[in-house]
Amino acid sequence: MSLDDVQSVLNNLVSFLWGPPLVALLLGGGVFFLLYSRFLPYRYLGQSVRLLLRPADADDPGQLSHFQALSTALSGTLGMGNVAGVALAISMGGPGAVFWMWVSALLGIATKFYTCTLAVMFRGRDSAGEWQGGPMYVIREGLGPRWRPLAYFFALAGLLGTMPIFQINQLVQILRDTVAIPAGLASPSNHFTFDLLVGLVLSALVVIVALGQLPRLAKVTSVLVPGMVVAYLLLTMAVLIPALNQIPAALALIVRDAFSGQAAAGGVLGAVIITGFRRAAFSNEAGIGTEAMAHGAAKTREPVREGLVAMLGPVIDTLIVCTCTALVIVVSGVWQQSDTNGVSLTMNAFQQLFPLGASWILLVIVGVLSLSTVFTFWYYGAKCLGFLVGARYQKHYIWFYALLVIAGSVASLQLIVSLIDSMYALMAIPTMTSALLLAPKVNAAARRYFSSPDNQSYQR
Repeated sequence: MSLDDVQSVLNNLVSFLWGPPLVALLLGGGVFFLLYSRFLPYRYLGQSVRLLLRPADADDPGQLSHFQALSTALSGTLGMGNVAGVALAISMGGPGAVFWMWVSALLGIATKFYTCTLAVMFRGRDSAGEWQGGPMYVIREGLGPRWRPLAYFFALAGLLGTMPIFQINQLVQILRDTVAIPAGLASPSNHFTFDLLVGLVLSALVVIVALGQLPRLAKVTSVLVPGMVVAYLLLTMAVLIPALNQIPAALALIVRDAFSGQAAAGGVLGAVIITGFRRAAFSNEAGIGTEAMAHGAAKTREPVREGLVAMLGPVIDTLIVCTCTALVIVVSGVWQQSDTNGVSLTMNAFQQLFPLGASWILLVIVGVLSLSTVFTFWYYGAKCLGFLVGARYQKHYIWFYALLVIAGSVASLQLIVSLIDSMYALMAIPTMTSALLLAPKVNAAARRYFSSPDNQSYQR
């Protein structure tokens, strides 16, 4: 079977998996969570911010503080999903796809409250006796033996869905466009050797960090992620402020195209909606389940508290960072003038609006965010492998992961996107199913939490 045949199979699989039923599950599930909680996530966003500064109790189970858990979860979402993913959304579905990314994020606030509360509520021990969190443990501990096949289904899809190939591929692409081609180290048509060498270097770097296990990962991400997010927002402000008068028109285009689909291929509105939800899932992972593995490692005895912290993810990730990227691309107009895709399209947009050094600044920011995602995906994949075959074997995953880093550096972008999109769709099915079935337990825990005198005084 040729690569073209594999690509065709994956394209058909993506079209099938990301059809109306899955979008209805994510969209309908988010609406259900929001109504069933009586809009609780929106009412307590302020408390979510305050909880980040609350120190963990020394005797609480878990490995990470609230801030470290959120930073680790965000490191798995902030990065190429916000830079290259938004470009892919606009290329595939037009500016209107961004509107549906916003809708997904607004509903994702409620979805994350439920999925991440459950990740702490139904933590389970792995085969080595360590406490772990994530949808596979939620299903095993919360739904019982009959549902265990669904837990293995998630772990297998998670193992494949958290491969680092997209992040590495796009990081190599921006290095190639910014450094190698201008320096004569590669050409647009002949860059395999450069890509492979960069892949080998990145693979070694990932092994060094990953061998330090989760504590080192948390320390790295808790420093890198906030700093790079602030730097990226400052860069977008520097780019957009001179074009301030064009932003209202860009926002109007995003909203108008969301309901007309005129800028999408074929002008099909349904394609715009599905594209927006696919790229939002890759960006903020609400309802997918990977971030629940990070929040499930939080050092707390109070599940609702971690659910509140997790709600900030879609706000920071999609409503703020992705919107900044989308405005830069739409205002620049390069999405209509270029056949480039992914991170190259975003870089062209920044260069169009801010030609003096924007590509180098973007390279540093995206490089750091991309690597933090790669480090976090190693943790997610290792936990999925440990659930499938036993925790004593998960330490060997790093060597397979290092090979994936090398493969991602030389693989086709279209092939990679189709593969990851397929796995994200499969991961959403067990995550959303278990969260919907266990939602009453989250509501009961929330009533106890918010009626507690200690928490009432803390809310004030």
